Amino acid sequence: MPKKFNLLLLFVATSFFCSLASAAEPVRFKIKVESSLIRANQSLSGRLLVFITTETKPLEMIAPSIRNPNAVWVTAKEVSNLQAGKTIEINADELAFPAKFSDVPNGEYQIMALLDINHSYSYEGASAGDLVSNVIKAKMPDDETDLTLSKIIPEKQLSIPENVKIIEFTSPMLSAFWGRPIKMQASVILPPGYDKSKKQKYPTVYEIHGFGANHLTDFPDIPDFLKEMTDGKRPEMIYVQPNASHSLGHHVFADSINNGSWGTALVKEFIPFLEKQFRMDAKPSGRFLTGHSSGGWSSLWIMINNPDFFGGSWSTAPDPVDFRNFIGPDLTKYPPQNFYQNAEGKDYPLVRVNGKELMSRKQMAQRQRVLGYFGGQLASFEAVFSPKGLDGQPMPLFNRDTGEIDPLVQKAWEKYDISRFLRDNWKTLAPKLKGKLNMFIGTADTFHLDESVRLIDAQLKSLGSDAKIVFIEGANHSNFDVRYRIAEEMYQVARPKTKTAAK
Repeated sequence: MPKKFNLLLLFVATSFFCSLASAAEPVRFKIKVESSLIRANQSLSGRLLVFITTETKPLEMIAPSIRNPNAVWVTAKEVSNLQAGKTIEINADELAFPAKFSDVPNGEYQIMALLDINHSYSYEGASAGDLVSNVIKAKMPDDETDLTLSKIIPEKQLSIPENVKIIEFTSPMLSAFWGRPIKMQASVILPPGYDKSKKQKYPTVYEIHGFGANHLTDFPDIPDFLKEMTDGKRPEMIYVQPNASHSLGHHVFADSINNGSWGTALVKEFIPFLEKQFRMDAKPSGRFLTGHSSGGWSSLWIMINNPDFFGGSWSTAPDPVDFRNFIGPDLTKYPPQNFYQNAEGKDYPLVRVNGKELMSRKQMAQRQRVLGYFGGQLASFEAVFSPKGLDGQPMPLFNRDTGEIDPLVQKAWEKYDISRFLRDNWKTLAPKLKGKLNMFIGTADTFHLDESVRLIDAQLKSLGSDAKIVFIEGANHSNFDVRYRIAEEMYQVARPKTKTAAK
């Protein structure tokens, strides 16, 4: 055999075996549940998550951050029939963010496992009933690490503030849709003077919370809120905080083929029920809408779909209200654009703080895919806007790997484009919405939501609308305060001849 051929064989063989030696072994975690946490003959199911971080400060819990998306790596696996003494193995290279775990830089990491019992981590993070391990330290990447789920996150002990009533109402409409009893919930905050008179009625504000919250989230702030009424900083009104969270995320009180008719149920069933229980102004000039972020989108959507029922909406930092900029892509373009990247191939930014871009849309979507199918912000949009797939689940708008948008799903989303809805129905809506549309947003919104608001602002001006859209210079998603202005403007609609000390 020629010498050159022998050398060639030696080179090929050496390269092959070197590549095998350098290929990283998959990182695996072996996880079990402490026997004391599972009763006899009981088994557990849920989404098993493992988090790792190079953070050197000792942590009691590890959780991902939008400020530094690559600081915490996460892997996940759906598990069922998890019993005491049974070990579950996760291959951390199969489903992981920001990359497979065998690619993590060498070093010492803090590590924690969590069993998401209710598949709610994507919406609210770790919550009551979830099982967690202690945070341990280990070298990574290691071939195998053992973890034990040893604690159950307890229920939060909430004390109901004075003047607050928690209301639950079984909706016939939603119960028929789901085939089981579905409750609508709300916290009703009564003004300090409510019990002094048995006849006085009050304007009512329907305040819709943002993504990740519920109708109980604001309890710690309610005493100060009531004091503001007592001190005359805001006029006395009834505030209703309805729960917009459910198993598929934030239903935004929009009628949906996947979620049911939450918007219609609110207006046709829940509000009439509440107006029978409390001394509310049961008329359009006494019903108002407000909300922030996802709640901001909700308040605007409810308003334009029920213009004769409410006296106005005051939306702050709403989710995309004009789909020509859905925090990046233009969802009105066909063929569809890419959900992750612009025409130059650059990732659309999502999160910015002090002018610095910290997280992209792609990072958000791919991390949420690991954290859980249900309830994440993007999956929440899909549950509201998308058609139902053959598997019975909301159809994804885009491929989570490539960002490729499904044109069939994009077409279905059109009906929820608020700017398009207003334009297409303006002849009918114009007289009904006169003086009723108000929006506030910072010019440096953390999630770039101001870009969509600028488009709807131009759209409304071209239609001749008197909508008031206020851009607050330099403000981010939440560091501006217009609550007193909103309260005063609402009260002046309900009680136009009454002077208040609100400011």
